Amino acid sequence: MSLPVIAAAGPAARIYRPAKNAMQSGKALTKAWVLEYEPTAARVPEPLMGWVSGRDTQAQVRLTFDTKDEAIAYAQRNGLAATITEPQTPSLKIRAYADNFRPGRIRW
Repeated sequence: MSLPVIAAAGPAARIYRPAKNAMQSGKALTKAWVLEYEPTAARVPEPLMGWVSGRDTQAQVRLTFDTKDEAIAYAQRNGLAATITEPQTPSLKIRAYADNFRPGRIRW
């Protein structure tokens, strides 16, 4: 869910909290808020080798903050038009191990 944009005349950025990686079982590195700049220039293939490159150096910048308020304050202080994306809360399905062996679990 995206919230309204923080209005500013400067470059665009997005503020979000990263989701848990599918290869992780824990929630490490998902507590911090991240500010990333939106790309301002298109990426073009390099004619000799065909590698994709771009002139936008802001695409390499990834700032982390402990709270959403710190990230918003940074964006306002630097005149960034930031879009804030709230994290989705996972729905927990709490089950007991014994449920695997309960009668009527498998329907034929």
